Amino acid sequence: MTWKPDSYTSVSPYLLVRDAEATLRFVETVFGAARLRVHHRENGQGIAHAEARIDDSVIMMGEVADACEAHVHVYVPDAVAAFQRALSAGGSVVQDLRRSGDGDHRGGIADGNGIVWWISTQDEQPG
Repeated sequence: MTWKPDSYTSVSPYLLVRDAEATLRFVETVFGAARLRVHHRENGQGIAHAEARIDDSVIMMGEVADACEAHVHVYVPDAVAAFQRALSAGGSVVQDLRRSGDGDHRGGIADGNGIVWWISTQDEQPG
């Protein structure tokens, strides 16, 4: 027996969102995420806890009525393609894709559920 589930990292971001199902669909569409666990509330009113894997990382989330904005930075092989998928999935531009000076090609997309996703590909040497 191990002290954490197989293939989980030691630290995972925990997002508080208004609609966990919408967030799961967004990360599946944009980042190819795989659902790991979804636990519904006992009263059937929404999702108490959910987890999804994006590449080598797990994000966790729970639903709250008045979720505050969160920011998540995700490195992907092709920021342009992921940015377009995020727009097609209903996201709105917070910051257009641009070279940031730290070697990253990065842009921000709000998913309409209280999360800004910073989509990035490092394609230059920093500095």
